[in-house]
Amino acid sequence: MRIKLKRIDADFNFEAVNLDGNTISIDAAPAIGGHNKGMRPMQLLLAAIGGCSAMDIISILRKQKQEIDSFEIEVHGKREETGTKGYSLFQTIEVHYILKGKVKKDKAERAVKLSMEKYCSVTKILEPTAKITYNVSVN
Repeated sequence: MRIKLKRIDADFNFEAVNLDGNTISIDAAPAIGGHNKGMRPMQLLLAAIGGCSAMDIISILRKQKQEIDSFEIEVHGKREETGTKGYSLFQTIEVHYILKGKVKKDKAERAVKLSMEKYCSVTKILEPTAKITYNVSVN
């Protein structure tokens, strides 16, 4: 796996590109000189936990013949006020899965549990420093 980043402007705006040519914009907050032209790195982590688990959940539910019409994920992260070494880690991450369609709630809850507790690599990376909680809404 490889990602290349290319600086787009004279400040903090970058374009990240994977080997398939897919891109994502990264930028800093205006308060530190960014231009709000992309996600910030810590926002990308929250997007990654949602995306990683979503792929697991869809795969599991497809195998169970569940029909998903709509799938949304809300991820909320709370960071430390001040990091002792100049950085600020996530203290808590809450993930809310919202599924609509012909999906049984117990199957959705089981798929989410499997993803968050067994399969999602991003969750495993963040678990040592953040308390991660999740819940599921169906229809």
